[in-house]
Amino acid sequence: MKVLILGSTGQAGRYLSALLRREGADVTGLSLSSRPRPLDVADFDAVERAVKETAPDLVVNLAARSTTRMEDLFLHHDSIARGTLNVLEAVRRHRPGAKVFLAGSGLQFENRGEPIGEETPFAATSTYALARIQAVEAARYYRSLGLAAYVGYFFHFESPFRGPGHSSVEVVRAVRRIARGEQDVLEVGCLDVAREWTFAGDAARGILVLTGQDDFFEAVIGSGETRTLGDWVKSCFERAGLDWRGRVRERPGFVPEYRRLVSDPARLRSMGWKPEVGFEELCSMMMEAES
Repeated sequence: MKVLILGSTGQAGRYLSALLRREGADVTGLSLSSRPRPLDVADFDAVERAVKETAPDLVVNLAARSTTRMEDLFLHHDSIARGTLNVLEAVRRHRPGAKVFLAGSGLQFENRGEPIGEETPFAATSTYALARIQAVEAARYYRSLGLAAYVGYFFHFESPFRGPGHSSVEVVRAVRRIARGEQDVLEVGCLDVAREWTFAGDAARGILVLTGQDDFFEAVIGSGETRTLGDWVKSCFERAGLDWRGRVRERPGFVPEYRRLVSDPARLRSMGWKPEVGFEELCSMMMEAES
């Protein structure tokens, strides 16, 4: 099987590439940062050329930015909404029999703190969510034209490949600095925010489970279990052999984007998928990677 992964240098892309290669697939991974051949999904000619040259049986589009700021409106439009159209149209023209996987997000749904499933209504609460919704509607349109377009709605996932700037990594690195005596206090936004802490490798397996069947074309990919940021902080301090009390403070006036974000992964579980790496093991992996 030939697989083209766009956005291959992110967490899910790295684990998916490794998983596919272990199974004997011929994998081509491209992204903005890939060398010597970077690819911008907002460039239709580049996407079309990649599809024509690789002749894939499966195209996986993971290319996106994860910010939700209003200033990133056009960035999200280009990398998510327009990028999705470019991928779908290139495949329709040159590999109409191929399957296409598109990354969706738990952030594009209406969130009332209850488990979110495939039937939960969308809600354009940010520029990021807006672009994700546009991308899904594009997938549904191309599906009506006969293209096998899948959407996997990712919730919060982590791994040692998580990039800097994310709260999980900031906590891990700060705790390591505190353990070395280089920092006194960890400052975080809100300790009570609850979200899922799925391992990125498990999320990557979910992509293959979903695209490996033809009964469902959209599915939530998440553990369905939440832990708070405070739980993460405590777990990181424990692994460093430290008491977190007296070493953590919340940022004054910080307003979280949500209080609880949790999935209902019943559909994907019915296909045989379940997470293999739990919260504590994930924390150990990330702390060890920074040691």
